[in-house]
Amino acid sequence: MKITKTAIPEVLVFEPRKFEDERGFFFESFNRRIFNEAVGSNIEFVQDNHSRSAAGVLRGLHYQIRQSQGKLVRAIKGAVFDVAVDIRKDSPTLGHWVGVELTEHNHKQVWIPVGFAHGFMVLSESADVQYKTSDYYAPKEERCIVWNDKDLGIDWPQIGRSPVLSEKDFKGVSFSDAELM
Repeated sequence: MKITKTAIPEVLVFEPRKFEDERGFFFESFNRRIFNEAVGSNIEFVQDNHSRSAAGVLRGLHYQIRQSQGKLVRAIKGAVFDVAVDIRKDSPTLGHWVGVELTEHNHKQVWIPVGFAHGFMVLSESADVQYKTSDYYAPKEERCIVWNDKDLGIDWPQIGRSPVLSEKDFKGVSFSDAELM
């Protein structure tokens, strides 16, 4: 497993070794020991989520203010541009973001620890995204920062049209008004 630090060192990219021949391929998508050594903590995942989204859909930027979730995210079909935004009040990278392209072909996964808002944009005709979470979904604790906040300046890929948003995501607050961790 190749593990790469991003510009925000706590956000990691995991890239499995893939074994491929005429029959197909095999790779280890998760190994708890390797993962916990890489993140420097004993993370216990309690929930697996799977979403399917159409072309141009943008989900995020989501986080939970209490019952905060760390997320290990991958695209199992299609391609997405996945983003993590640091919302930790005392962090030297507060307000910084990193983006990683996750595809069914590169098999990369991104670890987004507690203290980060998360979102992704679908780059393919559709995409299935699967992610593990370190705490349970708590709708009353969920918050949303608007995807195109000018202070964050996220460089979303150009897809030739405006992204498709849910009502919740359309009503996201600005980073300056967001409840931080």
